[in-house]
Amino acid sequence: MNRPSSELEQKPTKSARVVVVSDDEDDKGFDDGQPLLEDVLAEFPDSTEEIDLAKSRLASCTHLGLPRFADHLKNLCLRANYIANLEKDVFGPLEHLEELDLYDNRIKTLGDALDDKQHLRILDLSFNLLRAVPTELLKIPGLQVLYFVQNKITRIEHLAHLGASLRSLELGSNRIRAIENLDALVNLEELWLGKNKITKLQGLEKLAKLRLLSIQSNRITKIEGLENLVNLEEFYISHNGLEKLEGLENNVKLTTLDVGNNQISVIENLSHLKVLQEFWASYNKIADINHLDQQLGENPALDTVYLEGNPAHLQDKVGYRRKVMIALPNLKQIDATFVKGV
Repeated sequence: MNRPSSELEQKPTKSARVVVVSDDEDDKGFDDGQPLLEDVLAEFPDSTEEIDLAKSRLASCTHLGLPRFADHLKNLCLRANYIANLEKDVFGPLEHLEELDLYDNRIKTLGDALDDKQHLRILDLSFNLLRAVPTELLKIPGLQVLYFVQNKITRIEHLAHLGASLRSLELGSNRIRAIENLDALVNLEELWLGKNKITKLQGLEKLAKLRLLSIQSNRITKIEGLENLVNLEEFYISHNGLEKLEGLENNVKLTTLDVGNNQISVIENLSHLKVLQEFWASYNKIADINHLDQQLGENPALDTVYLEGNPAHLQDKVGYRRKVMIALPNLKQIDATFVKGV
C-alpha cells in the first residue's frame, strides 16, 4: 500500500538501519542482538531524525538508548519485531516524533507510552494483536494517518477526537460488522475497510471530503448511502454481493470504480460519470455488452475497462474484445492487455 505523504515529513539528516539476522527464524523473542544495536546507534549523532530498526528481532526497546535522540527524532520504524509493550521511559521522551511504525509486532495495548505526543501524525499498528481501537488514542490529539490492518478489531470507536486532523484510516482485515462512529471525522479523505464482515453501506453521511472508499471483500448487497460523498474519486467494492449498479447519482467526480467479482448482470446508471477513467467489472454476470457505448461512450477520460470473466467474454472470446473496442474506441486498455487498434 502506498503510504500517504505528510507535509510534516522531512528528509532525515542520517538514518540508522540495523538488521540482526538469526539462523533460526522461529526463535521468537530472541534478544541477544540488543547490545549490538545499542553500539550501532551510539555512532549516530543526537541530531538524527530517522531510525529504522525493522526486522531486528527486538522484544524490547529498553536498551537502545532512544531517549538520547529525543530533541530531533521524527521517524522511528520498528516493524517486524517481537515488541509487546511500549516502555514509558523509552517512548515518553520522544516529544518530536511524527511517524511511528509498529507494523507486525505483538502489541495488545499502547499503555501510556505515547500520551500527549503533540507532533505524532502517522501511526502504524497493523499486524498486531489489538482487539479494539486503543482508548489510549484519546491522548494523541493530532493524528493524520492511522493503520490497523490485520488485527482483531470488532468496532470503529475512540476516534471522534481526531475529527479535525485525521485524513486516512485503514481498518482492513479485521472483524468489523458495521460502519459507525465516523460522524466527527469531517476531514477524512481515505477510508479503507476491506476484508471485514460489513453488510451495509451506512454511517458515511458526514464524510463529505472523502476521496477514496475501499470496502472490498465484505457482505454488501446494495450500493447506497453515498449521496453526500460528492468528492469521492475512487470507490472499490469488489468481492461483495452486489446485483445492481446504482446509488452513484451524486458521485460525479469518480475516476475509478471497481465492482468486480459481484453478481451484477447489467451495465447501467453510469452515463453521468463523465470523468471516469477506470471501470473494473470482471467476473460478474454481464451477458450483454452491446450497450456499452450508451453508458460509457461519451466519456473522453475513460481509458481502462475490465470485463473478463463475464458471460459476454466467456461465450464469445473471439468477438468480445473487438466489440468493446468498437463501443469504446478511446480505450487504452481492455482487461490486462493494452489496445493496439481495431
